[in-house]
Amino acid sequence: MAKQDYYETLGVSKNASESELKKAFKRMAMKHHPDRNPGDAEAEAKFKNIKEAYEILSEPQKRAAYDQFGHAGVDGSAGGRGGFGGGFGGGGGGFGDIFDEIFGGGRGGHNPNRAYRGNDLQYNLDLTLEQAVFGTTVDIRIPTMQNCKPCGGTGAKSGTTPQTCSTCHGQGQVRIQQGFFAVQQTCPSCHGSGKEIKDPCPSCHGQGRTEEHKTLEVKIPMGVDTGDRIRLSGEGEAGMNGGPSGDLYVQMELKQHSIFRRDGSDLHCTIPVRFTTTALGGEVEVPTLNGKVSLKIPAGSQSGKVFRMRGKGVKSVRDAFEGDLFCKIQVETPVNLTKDQKRMLEELEQSLSDGKEKHSPEMHGWGDKTKSFFDNVKGWFEGEK
Repeated sequence: MAKQDYYETLGVSKNASESELKKAFKRMAMKHHPDRNPGDAEAEAKFKNIKEAYEILSEPQKRAAYDQFGHAGVDGSAGGRGGFGGGFGGGGGGFGDIFDEIFGGGRGGHNPNRAYRGNDLQYNLDLTLEQAVFGTTVDIRIPTMQNCKPCGGTGAKSGTTPQTCSTCHGQGQVRIQQGFFAVQQTCPSCHGSGKEIKDPCPSCHGQGRTEEHKTLEVKIPMGVDTGDRIRLSGEGEAGMNGGPSGDLYVQMELKQHSIFRRDGSDLHCTIPVRFTTTALGGEVEVPTLNGKVSLKIPAGSQSGKVFRMRGKGVKSVRDAFEGDLFCKIQVETPVNLTKDQKRMLEELEQSLSDGKEKHSPEMHGWGDKTKSFFDNVKGWFEGEK
């Protein structure tokens, strides 16, 4: 069977640059690598062809010969159809370099002495509505990993120093041959640090870091809400190998309030009102975060009606204006009535009944709807007979 054109194998044009070849090879190799396609013979064959094509086209002399004579000009130059040729071991060939970049190791691989930034931390802070609206200052106590003071973060007992790992020789990784290809893995002896600690620090047991608690003062600005975060730079976990500390994010969580429910810059509350007040009209006292105010209830107001009090809400941390307070009235049915009260209510009920829809238009409309419904149902059943 005739071999596929190397340029077609990599999906590039014949005038593709070196960087374009490299990028195409990385993409194709990752897609068809045997580790990603276990048991797939077709993927393994494609991977071998991709490797062979890149090995030829990445070498200027071999590429020139291939461009002039085709496969006949490079037969025997590639690693052969059944294996991976000499460039794979990572000696001096371009294929070893690019293979290392994709599957670990090589020039861009693990550096055990590299400084690593510490992890970021998050602290969930519960606030009352009043604290969130008006701002406050709170002290929080957080657990965090810090460099061990006795050993200075080395993990070795005071007076001693870590030694170069005898397994990986300080590289932090070892190369393991698996069939026809090699894989870079974290060194099992030093766990990637590249160092061995013969005499561990008794305080941190060789870890170089210990868990500590620290107390921080956090200033909460006015108007914060659930989900808002404050970043405290450098207050996270300590870095490794001299790297900078991470950050601490304090996330706000508002507690449930006994009266108000917050919705952004607006507040909502439900106010119980006597039925005489809603019937005759009147005023009720309404609590706000800045004191009591009076709310006028028009005569004939129904239970569930919502009144809007502008500017009585919350000033958000992001906005300059204040939201509104929405008051929903809930008519309360009187309980524990005396005989005289019951008698007066019965007289009122009789008087209201005489007036029919004049006093209870909603009830009258509801009665008409239910009568129409039952008439339709009755007609449907009679039609079925």
